[in-house]
Amino acid sequence: QVQLLESGGGLVQAGGSLRLSCANSGRIFNGMGWFRQPPGKEREFVAAIGWSGSVTYYADSVKGRFTISRDIDKNMVYLQMNSLKPEDTAVYYCAAAFGGGERLRRGMCDYWGQGTQVTVSS
Repeated sequence: QVQLLESGGGLVQAGGSLRLSCANSGRIFNGMGWFRQPPGKEREFVAAIGWSGSVTYYADSVKGRFTISRDIDKNMVYLQMNSLKPEDTAVYYCAAAFGGGERLRRGMCDYWGQGTQVTVSS
């Protein structure tokens, strides 16, 4: 049974940093990633990573500020978020796809986590 459990969310001031973690208790997926849902808006893609970790994808809004990484041995995926802005405020969801990071980039996900709240104050 697959279970994705996010952690690391919280309240931070603009310009600050947070690191989200996602623990995967099930099989290892080719693609892992992060989505977010801002208040009153639809869920949107943030970042994805392939099996080896050498291929990554980012939404334009987070490029240069966020970094996705994974530890295959620990079955973990991380999202390092720097230079946070108030518009980054959202519930952040860990996501997994059998088909790889490209599927996540296109919004096709096989499993979701429960989400963790990130709030950036101005």
